[in-house]
Amino acid sequence: MASTSPPADPDTAAGTVLCGTVPCGTVPAAVAAAAERFGGHTAIVEPGGPALTYADLRDRVTEVSRALIGSGIEPGDRVAIWSPNSYHWVIAALGILSSGATLVPVNTRFTGPEALDVIARSQARGLLVTGPFLGADRLAQLAAAASRAGRDLPGLIVRIPVEPESAGHASSGDTAGVVGWDEFLGRAAAVPASAARDRAAAVSPDDVSDILFTSGTTGRSKGAMSAHRQALGAAAAWAECAELTSADRYLIVNPFFHSFGYKAGILACLLTGTAMVPQRVFSPGEAMTLIESERITVFPGAPTIYASILDHPDRSTRDLSSLRLAVTGAAVVPVALVERMRAELTFDTVLTAYGLTEAVVVTMCRRGDDPVTVATTSGRATAGFGIRTGATGEILLRGPNVMLGYLDDPAATAEAVDAEGWLHTGDVGRLDERGYLTITDRLKDMYICGGFNVYPAEVEQVLTRHPAVAEAAVIGVRDGRLGEVGKAFVVLRPDAAPDADELIAFCRDSLANYKIPRQVEFRADLPRNPAGKPLKRLLRQEPA
Repeated sequence: MASTSPPADPDTAAGTVLCGTVPCGTVPAAVAAAAERFGGHTAIVEPGGPALTYADLRDRVTEVSRALIGSGIEPGDRVAIWSPNSYHWVIAALGILSSGATLVPVNTRFTGPEALDVIARSQARGLLVTGPFLGADRLAQLAAAASRAGRDLPGLIVRIPVEPESAGHASSGDTAGVVGWDEFLGRAAAVPASAARDRAAAVSPDDVSDILFTSGTTGRSKGAMSAHRQALGAAAAWAECAELTSADRYLIVNPFFHSFGYKAGILACLLTGTAMVPQRVFSPGEAMTLIESERITVFPGAPTIYASILDHPDRSTRDLSSLRLAVTGAAVVPVALVERMRAELTFDTVLTAYGLTEAVVVTMCRRGDDPVTVATTSGRATAGFGIRTGATGEILLRGPNVMLGYLDDPAATAEAVDAEGWLHTGDVGRLDERGYLTITDRLKDMYICGGFNVYPAEVEQVLTRHPAVAEAAVIGVRDGRLGEVGKAFVVLRPDAAPDADELIAFCRDSLANYKIPRQVEFRADLPRNPAGKPLKRLLRQEPA
């Protein structure tokens, strides 16, 4: 086994996150400290929305906290957000945390049934949900799924205005009790600011700040719980490696529902006074417009994001010279891409990193690392992590920011985190003599499509619900644009004859777009081990 350092002791290795020279172990304390340190600095700029300073941000967060208190939200309650990146998401999330509640982000790509599962299992008492967005009404989808499943929705549902037609009010025909954003904020008037301050002061660094849902190899999602100190610790580690400052302007295209957008985005900016520029839906043309108009300096994302800009026909006409830092990962990063990013997009620094929902920021490259190191490794340990590889090559982690555990699932927690506190990641890798980590494989079947984790068991479960399908095995195959996409090997029931398009359309009703297989191959049978389990290893080895 190899190790970067002596194993970290989870009980003693936790460092103190500083807001300047003042310790801030909770998110509400970080909000207050940011207002004191960076009060006049820009906090959020959103196209078509307001420009907020950090003093404004504190005031808006306090207003949301008061509105939540006025709506009956108590400390320890869970409140979900199902909405794309916007300034509303930022102030809502920080308001939830400042009220003493726990944040439950919901993937905006989820269908109604997928979102309902997360909301129901987290027992969320409140939900802030986007109004009609990109032609879809997510609340209507959620209500329909709840009706079919016989489940209740949270008692508090607030419509977040994202598109103009939904601003400030709920759509007709919505679920009873839904309130618009303005009506929700109006409830703050009944709650004194002192009550919000008292709530914020009562939050402890060890209180659960958020529950981020991921999927396991069985296809059942698991809610990874983190404490305030851990959320801020992850953000501080990322900000330190990225060398964020209040002079930076950060284009956040990574979704806020993901740990990258939330902790390495919102919270990292909060600790450093960096200006946030959220993009609701990534498009290379709009991203270049924002980089040029807002003089963006920090632009993290999946490798496909940079490739789409490098190859965009209008790139040569845009001024992208403000860019200084890119941080990428989540897929294979070609050395040539890193070299092009530095040469053609004028990034001073291109870094790669490795993390997972259960630990967030584990390793990261550093300024000065050469293109080969950046492209072929994920950097070295951050945030007091000890890293080692087990007998199978599996990457094991221990440190202060390993999750508290999975929500209501002690068996899965015990399986993931052993008695000595080592998190078993399911990823296979190796450490070089410098302590730099290279990911070489996955013990789990998970693959990454466009920067999002896809767990084949979940897709297989959907496919086998089709009346024509007897069995399905899904693997990830290389794709030039998305990194990997799903390929399904399907065994049909006798006399069944659906085509590939029919099965793909069937998946579309139940799965987010990135989970839907792009290819379907029909087989008479699947290769199996002696126990009868399909051998995906052999399927992966077949010629494309």
